[in-house]
Amino acid sequence: MWAPGTRRHAAGMRTHTTILAVLVGCLAVPFTGVASRAEAAPAGCAAPTAEALSGFFDGHVPGLLDRFHVPGAVVSVVSGDATVFARGYGLADREHGVAFDPDRSLVRIASITKLFTWTAVMQQVQAGRLDLNADVNRYLTSFQVPATYAKPVTLMSLMNHTSGFEDRIIGTGARTPGEVIPLDRFLATNMPARIRPAGQISAYSNYGAALAGYIVAKVSGLSYEDYVRQNILEPLAMTRSTATEPVPAALADGLARSYNSDDEPLRLVPFEFDQLLPDGGISATAADMAHFMRAQVNGGRFGEANILSPAVMAEMHQRSFAADPRLSGYAHGFMDRMMNGHRVLMHDGGWEGFQSVLLLVPGCKLGLFLSLNATGGADVLRELMPGFLDRFLPVMETPDPTPTPVATAPGTGSAPRAGFYQPTRHNQSTVEKIVTLLGPHRLAVDPDGTVRFKGKTWTTDGDGLYRSADGGDHLVFLRGADGRQYVATDGPAYQLMSASDTITVNIVIVLGFALIAISAGGTRDRVGAARVAPPPIHHRPLAPRPPASCRGGRHRPRLPGRALPRPHG
Repeated sequence: MWAPGTRRHAAGMRTHTTILAVLVGCLAVPFTGVASRAEAAPAGCAAPTAEALSGFFDGHVPGLLDRFHVPGAVVSVVSGDATVFARGYGLADREHGVAFDPDRSLVRIASITKLFTWTAVMQQVQAGRLDLNADVNRYLTSFQVPATYAKPVTLMSLMNHTSGFEDRIIGTGARTPGEVIPLDRFLATNMPARIRPAGQISAYSNYGAALAGYIVAKVSGLSYEDYVRQNILEPLAMTRSTATEPVPAALADGLARSYNSDDEPLRLVPFEFDQLLPDGGISATAADMAHFMRAQVNGGRFGEANILSPAVMAEMHQRSFAADPRLSGYAHGFMDRMMNGHRVLMHDGGWEGFQSVLLLVPGCKLGLFLSLNATGGADVLRELMPGFLDRFLPVMETPDPTPTPVATAPGTGSAPRAGFYQPTRHNQSTVEKIVTLLGPHRLAVDPDGTVRFKGKTWTTDGDGLYRSADGGDHLVFLRGADGRQYVATDGPAYQLMSASDTITVNIVIVLGFALIAISAGGTRDRVGAARVAPPPIHHRPLAPRPPASCRGGRHRPRLPGRALPRPHG
């Protein structure tokens, strides 16, 4: 996905040898329920008008859709307490020639769903049923999170993605409703291993978000789907949005289709069900997402409804974790960034080809939602977003102060250490670990102290802080309380790989298990035992790996053995 910290220094775009043959009707579909002009903008903020937004998106989106093989897109922008722009471009359904419509077209917002889950958590905090700092086992009855480490997993650590769970992909999707396992049973039988103490360092976790959503369901007495409908969607008049899978019949005719941009002709990506519903299961229209953004930037209020009190919404927007106070971090589930001197809360999401981003600028009461329905949408976002920010979020002469996080990594600063690093978000206990082992990141330290990491050159700003040559990202070295060596950036964090983590060692181990399995299987066949075919392996269709400061969503590294229906995080 587009990297907000790196501005125009995008890299790694897919190349295409052909141009999208059919992008019929790439004309704007207007949304009639917008205000013609936003409220007066706060000091240091632009006041986006429908005319200016129309000129920007009409002038850029159609060409980018064609260039990156994306059938369509839908966008909404809020300013103050008004939806000032909403428009569809291109096709939501190529096979039937259905144009994207911000009022009717539902997109799968993937990991942006987590913002609804975190909002639900804060509602239950406000109601006094949940404590962000309590052991989550207080709220679990049918299963428990094991006490692998002395410090327990809390809702706060789930929101900050510092719970210490390893990453899991296999089995988190289902092809049919009949294959979907009830959420409580799935969480109990598919719990990832805890691989580091809670609160240590961030490592994005879909399981953690799903666990938080389940806890909301437990304490409220409602299913997750019903809770979100009754307490968020209905109060915000999000009448064409749902947390239910499959999408209810009344809305199904508006569900956009998604595609793999790497195929020619474009390949339709089939609907896949999310076993971890609270982490990515919502389908919504752009117009409805504008209602959610308006509540977020107006203290929880939308019209006469209040989904959170102003005080609790302000608490939700407080920075809750950063590995180092000088780095970007999390604000109770939001990714908390600085862009053009403005503090920005955001989240991205990718699933089944859909690529989406939600961006809030609380100080300007500005919000943007943008979704595209093909894997090439990641490239569109990468190209489009810097221009949007420069136009509608101009550089501030006096930048917003960097917020002080509630918590930071408990380790200490350390000197740069050369070696191979893997993302803190990785699998450690199952065969899925091979995914990260195949692509470690080499870090080198030059004699003059310059650091080379992830294709960038980093120089010290002093006091242990390093800045990338393009100025868009920062880095620190940490020695964790667990003894591990970490590299934390404005986006993901990484940990130094040990000798036992090398690809050579692990390939030998995997081959050993494979030989044992093959031998055992052959013996069973020879003695006439019936061989049962293994169940199909379901995992999330993966988007391209998100860059530093826009991770999350349901983006996944590619797993061996399955061709992409790619969408994240």
